[in-house]
Amino acid sequence: MALPPRARTAILSSSAPPRLTNGHRTDAYVEIGSLTKVLTGTALDRLAADGVLAPDDPVERWLDAPPGTGITLRHLADHTSGLPRLPPVPLPRRDPYRRFDAGALRSLVARLDTLATAPPGTSEEYSNLGYAVLGAALAAAAGEPYERLVRHRVLDPLGIEEMTARPPGDRRLAGTGRWGRPRSAWTMDGAILPAGGYWATPPAVAALVSGLLAGDVPGPPALTWRQDGPLVWHNGGTRDASVFAGLHRETREWVAVHCLDGGLHAADRIGVRLLMRKEEPPEGG
Repeated sequence: MALPPRARTAILSSSAPPRLTNGHRTDAYVEIGSLTKVLTGTALDRLAADGVLAPDDPVERWLDAPPGTGITLRHLADHTSGLPRLPPVPLPRRDPYRRFDAGALRSLVARLDTLATAPPGTSEEYSNLGYAVLGAALAAAAGEPYERLVRHRVLDPLGIEEMTARPPGDRRLAGTGRWGRPRSAWTMDGAILPAGGYWATPPAVAALVSGLLAGDVPGPPALTWRQDGPLVWHNGGTRDASVFAGLHRETREWVAVHCLDGGLHAADRIGVRLLMRKEEPPEGG
């Protein structure tokens, strides 16, 4: 598979030792983008299992949203809330979510009835805004900050330590600009965090997919996971990074792929083809 010459990849799977190209590292934290949604969706499942909430709770049960929107936590989790993909506020190109803080989210939640582009439950539209709202609702229901909720309900039970919204600066592996210099990452630890703000080492991503999909987890995968044919998967992407985590339900093989500077869908292409046994991993130095 042809990737840009400077692309760095990390491939971890159930069937082979880790494979790294062009200086990618297993000990470095990298952005995982929307794979963060798996943390949010799994937290929803865990809270529901413990009777803290119900997936069909209306949003206004937990947040100061207008009554009668019809939007439930389930709608937010499976992208059928009718909310738009992005928050309808000015998003600066250089660092789009820097100003999207808790106050900005509260102001949107207060007029949730005016934001939906379709009635809830009638159509699917992938929504980062929806997951920002969902994360806030889960934190309110649990009575603790979102990051602490994820740590207690998802990461600690799986034994995952190296997955966080705020990794140590000296262990971050960043994308590079045109002249090969590291670029600053987007600010994603505000209200948008539950939709895409986490960082992780590649082994932590592998532990997430193997623990939640291939491990001894009761019940079906959380609503967040996508299902296509024999594959259960989720991906993520930021300006510089792409990630894919998936399982083949028939072979029970799983794969976790992270790619820097390879393009938005680089990890998807590698991961899907490996799970479907259509391609060897890319070569690299």
